Amino acid sequence: MKKYLLIVLLALGNWFVVNAQDGERIQALKIAYLTKKLDLSPEEAQRFWPIYNKYTEEIRAVRQAHKPELETEEDILKVRKKYNGEFAKALSAEKVNTFFRSEKDFGTIIQRELQERRMNRQLNKRGLRD
Repeated sequence: MKKYLLIVLLALGNWFVVNAQDGERIQALKIAYLTKKLDLSPEEAQRFWPIYNKYTEEIRAVRQAHKPELETEEDILKVRKKYNGEFAKALSAEKVNTFFRSEKDFGTIIQRELQERRMNRQLNKRGLRD
């Protein structure tokens, strides 16, 4: 069942890569990444994903509020603390920690990929790349 769910999510991720905007593509890839990292049982997944959807909406709202950077980071931390308790109702403490760590790791991976692509474009423009 878990393998089937992962295959479906990866297929959806690939579909989004072809057909959706960047934000949607990244979100689909993030869901697939988290699914793999958390190794959720069907019961855990049923409890986790609705909470995750609310969590991401609150995080998105905070980021779109256009506050100064420090206030935005403080507000994001408040949302994370709030949802730490919510996630704990659906997952073990270990999986909650894995979720937050994996979410951070995914952000790092995306940033690295974007920087690499940006650097490759600049090198291509200058004719410094093969």
